[in-house]
Amino acid sequence: MAGGGKAAEPRDGWFTTQRLKLHYAEWGDPAAPPLLLVHGGRDHARSWDAIAAAFADRFRVIAPDLRGHGDSDWVSDGSYEMADLVADMAALFPALGVEQAAVVGHSLGGNISLRHAGLYPERVSRLIVIEGLGPSPARAAEIAAEPIVARMRDWIARQQRMSAAGQRSYDSIEAATARMMAANPRLAPDLARHLTTHGSRTGADGRVRFKFDPAVGAMSPVDLLQTEKHALWAAVACPVILAYGRESWASSPAEDGRATHFRDARVEMFDDAGHWLHHDRRDAFIAMMRAFIG
Repeated sequence: MAGGGKAAEPRDGWFTTQRLKLHYAEWGDPAAPPLLLVHGGRDHARSWDAIAAAFADRFRVIAPDLRGHGDSDWVSDGSYEMADLVADMAALFPALGVEQAAVVGHSLGGNISLRHAGLYPERVSRLIVIEGLGPSPARAAEIAAEPIVARMRDWIARQQRMSAAGQRSYDSIEAATARMMAANPRLAPDLARHLTTHGSRTGADGRVRFKFDPAVGAMSPVDLLQTEKHALWAAVACPVILAYGRESWASSPAEDGRATHFRDARVEMFDDAGHWLHHDRRDAFIAMMRAFIG
């Protein structure tokens, strides 16, 4: 893979939090400074292989599978709450003997990492968040203006639809890879194949299914207030990079004002990149990481 060569196969590990057994992949010397890589929604730990390859020579690189993703347990009721996801990350540090780490989080993983860093600022030495601030201020205002009855009914309807539909399956790895490339046309074919291979399993019926729980797409309609999110961002003590792709649908925090809620944050924009900018501009992203993390 570009930007650091081919990644060595990681060591697999598990830890238990809130009665769930969660998986993580680990590269490098266990005695080296920790670097934590947190994937986004419907993704998995092995999405970080190329990044891990670039840093495993001098870091203990740890990439967890979030609950409901990869090789981690699914929740029994299909309800995925941000508070529980943050609690999982809080449990990972003592479970793996990590006192402080540099952290990189993408999308949902970035959101989790930010909240964790606001709650436990002493644990995070450097933080890179790839499009992980959640809805733009304009979208957040629209959501807040929706009556709670409408929001709750919509969430319940989505939960019921997903339960009735079950998990989608595919004839082959090739068919599943094609589905992934349709969802993200920017992916190079070899990367799409890698993500599909490690992010799916073949059942006894010979059908291929992605590992993530379909219910992760219906997050709770009730979350922190915007003012509470801002308070957590302001509590983050370490330097922060907010990374965004210029061709992404996400709103830039440099333009919408969200960057001002941090003590020490700068926004890095990547040309020719969308929401998965660490895939779209991998070499440039790794270069930025090296300059920032060391």
